[in-house]
Amino acid sequence: MYIHDVVVIGAGPAGSAAAILCAQQGLSVALLEQSAVYRDRPGETLPPGIEPLLQQLAIAPALSTGDFIRHHGNWVQWGTPRHFNAFGGDADGPWRGFQIPRRLLDNRLLSQAQAVGAAVVRPCRTLKVIRSNETVIGVDTDQGVFHCAQLIDASGAKGWLARQLALERHAYSPPLIATYGYAKGSSTVCDDAPAIIANPHGWYWIAKIAADSYAWTRLKFNARQANLQPPAELAHLRDFSNTRGADVTWRACGQCAGAGYFMVGDAASILDPGTSHGVLKAIMSGMMAGHAVIKSLAHPVHQATYQHQYRTWLNSWFVRDMNKMREFYTAHPAPPDWLTTAPIIHFDTLDLSGI
Repeated sequence: MYIHDVVVIGAGPAGSAAAILCAQQGLSVALLEQSAVYRDRPGETLPPGIEPLLQQLAIAPALSTGDFIRHHGNWVQWGTPRHFNAFGGDADGPWRGFQIPRRLLDNRLLSQAQAVGAAVVRPCRTLKVIRSNETVIGVDTDQGVFHCAQLIDASGAKGWLARQLALERHAYSPPLIATYGYAKGSSTVCDDAPAIIANPHGWYWIAKIAADSYAWTRLKFNARQANLQPPAELAHLRDFSNTRGADVTWRACGQCAGAGYFMVGDAASILDPGTSHGVLKAIMSGMMAGHAVIKSLAHPVHQATYQHQYRTWLNSWFVRDMNKMREFYTAHPAPPDWLTTAPIIHFDTLDLSGI
């Protein structure tokens, strides 16, 4: 049996960020990761707003020395002539995003979690949540029992803790599957900046992520029409990974924080990659949950308040993003018919815990 202040399930950006922040404050942290290897996954394009977070997590210096592609905005072709959307800028110059392969980003974050003292256990498969008096107090795994004062679920779209606790995860779209892949070679179509392009069935995203490497993602508004082929702009390149799919159905768990636990990243709520800031949201939610955990352990009498504040913050972010996505897809040249039938969230702005 292991005893920690905090146990984090999942070592993606959300889980690693939470583990880093808690360990930086001297808490005893166990970071449990099911996979023994780093996997390719969408989310290589990082917006400029992520840099202050990377600095707080102390991985900005390592990333700044890498030979990563930087860009000032994205190309957009959304039923209109192709045009460039710049990020903006300030007195120091134009803002720039990053192209960082997810394998590398996940590796850097996990390495930083270890460097600041988190105990990383991988591979480790979670089996059952442990509760006492309706409060989460740990998790049973194939590597033993881990007891904790606070559990952070960063298990991703599968929402492990929500299923364990039988919490509702409301869907706000029909089933949606994003397919993605990687290719090597030379193509000038998106060398200067990533591009999102509408087609009759949805959209696709293409981006250069290294000197001779490209990533692509497709979303079809009708999940039954999956397309595993790369976009035509990259069809002449050599594939270097199998095409994969990810469930990106819009959904949220309103009770994303409760007695003894917090949910972060896709484990709490998920929208499809069209939001363009999935990794930013993951890292921010992990850090916010980390702050809430630190406060909860320092002031146990106010734990319910910190849980409420976290639910309000994360659920309201989900609502704002979903409304923006509705507007974005309404402007599509062939908008999905389910936009008019998907449920619209109505909520009390003083308590968003029940969306």
